[in-house]
Amino acid sequence: MSSLIMQVLPIPKHFHNSPAVRRRASSVVPLCCSLQTGGRRSGGYQPALWDFDSIQLLKTTNCEDERHLTKRVDLIGQVKKMLVDVGVNDVARLELIDELHRLGISWHFEDEIIEILYSSHRSWVDPTDLYSTSLGFRLLRQYGIPVSQEVFDCFKNDKGTNFKPSLGNDIKGLLQLYEASFLQTQGEETLELAKEFATNLLHKKLEGSDHEIDNNLLSSIRGALEFPAHWRVQMPNARSYMNAYKKRADMNPTVFELAKVDMNIVQAQFQQELQETSRWWEHTRLAQQLPFVRDRIVECYLWTTGVLQRREHRYERIMLTKINALVTTIDDVFDIYGTLEELHLFTTAIQRWGDNDSMMQLPPYMQLCFLALQDFVIEMGYDILKEKGFNSIAYTQKTWVDLIESYLIEAKWYYNGYKPSMEEYIKNAWISIGGVPILSHIFFRLTNSVKKEDVDRMHQYHDAVRASCTILRLADDMGTSLVEVERGDVPKSLQCIMNEKKCGVEDARKHVRSMIEETWKLMNTEMMRVDSPFSKHFLEAAANLGRMAQFVYQDGSDGFGMQHSKVNNLLRGLLFEPYA
Repeated sequence: MSSLIMQVLPIPKHFHNSPAVRRRASSVVPLCCSLQTGGRRSGGYQPALWDFDSIQLLKTTNCEDERHLTKRVDLIGQVKKMLVDVGVNDVARLELIDELHRLGISWHFEDEIIEILYSSHRSWVDPTDLYSTSLGFRLLRQYGIPVSQEVFDCFKNDKGTNFKPSLGNDIKGLLQLYEASFLQTQGEETLELAKEFATNLLHKKLEGSDHEIDNNLLSSIRGALEFPAHWRVQMPNARSYMNAYKKRADMNPTVFELAKVDMNIVQAQFQQELQETSRWWEHTRLAQQLPFVRDRIVECYLWTTGVLQRREHRYERIMLTKINALVTTIDDVFDIYGTLEELHLFTTAIQRWGDNDSMMQLPPYMQLCFLALQDFVIEMGYDILKEKGFNSIAYTQKTWVDLIESYLIEAKWYYNGYKPSMEEYIKNAWISIGGVPILSHIFFRLTNSVKKEDVDRMHQYHDAVRASCTILRLADDMGTSLVEVERGDVPKSLQCIMNEKKCGVEDARKHVRSMIEETWKLMNTEMMRVDSPFSKHFLEAAANLGRMAQFVYQDGSDGFGMQHSKVNNLLRGLLFEPYA
């Protein structure tokens, strides 16, 4: 006897009688079935919180009408005057730049900000002011402007072995020194010393801070120790920063009003992009025909708002959402549903991409996955050839082949009960996390002049690519590995470390966190290279991919597959709830 593996997704009651729901209910014939004794696994994923009809019936706000757009233009002009006002001192201007970034509106002023940072980068180096020196250093590196760690030498003791103990009284300076230390590149010992020095003192300040520190500063310290500013994605975090900013005594009403107006205009744009990707997802029928996969098109879109933050990257966000959905689907085929024999067949079909005979050997549910992926790659290749004059298909196909082959390696480990070493695991896992096809497609979209030598560097998996994918993998493991291993999966980084070091979960987490910090040094090094083969926008997206993973899997929870409440609250604020 066989039984269909069906997952009936709950639909809000007021949609039950809609024609679209009746149409879907009558047309769903799942392509996946199995013998109950066949050992098929279940991911135990919750149904989608937002179905197709609820997304399509979203009433996008009128924030994109002429009145709101005109108001935004006026407010942008007022803030530009603040930035270039000669009466504003350098420290106040640096603080304004930092606030514009955290509020998610710095992109309106990028030319002015870069000009300010280039023209005044020496004036904020003050051997008596740790705060301004640290803030200026961080902003310069944040915008890719080279500045040496030697600017902090004047704050060291006479032997140069540590920072001066007297700095412990400068709480704001310590906080900025801590934040600046996370932009260190490989081999920068002064910044490593700064991180250790500032971290220890800030923790001590928190322990005895009942009356010493005001609440705003206290909150900033707690937030920074949890997640430094350099690791935070801009847009998904902007709303929470706005909530804190409006309560501050020094809140600038014009800046706050611009942030609010811009947030609502951008939300309307995001909703339109989400609706378009939702229509594509519905058209693929993957969620209906393969009910064991995660139906997470909204969460897939959320990722794109952090990875591709610039407003002009509408096409790229839609493209990336589709990639996320395809990676998630195929990942669930390998991790949950497919038998080892089926997974071998699927890998062979992908390796022989254009071989119709190999594809026809697949069970129907895998044929659907294969054809959905093939259609997407060809469509993207057509658009790239049309716009860039470069045929990318062979390169993007390679990234999908590498991904599927890495999935098969992990499937073999699982079925054979093999426990890899940490070295062996991470060698495969930085690919199996799915970042390589994401970065390949983004590379072709965000590279103005496509040169073959740069394409080859990208697809030989340059250090910038490896660093981005490694951060993505380690952050994912911190949030998902315990649940995945419990349901039946290969050991992840936490388990590999626990096996090798004979330690507990918390010690393993500390080790993974240190690995993430070390990988960020490599990512920072690549972002600061003046001879990088990659565009600024591509490197920004590569870094944001790692940041977004740390955002989604924060607190050691799975904010994607298991719909973590904190992430979903931020998601609702970004995509569905206008800022009042």
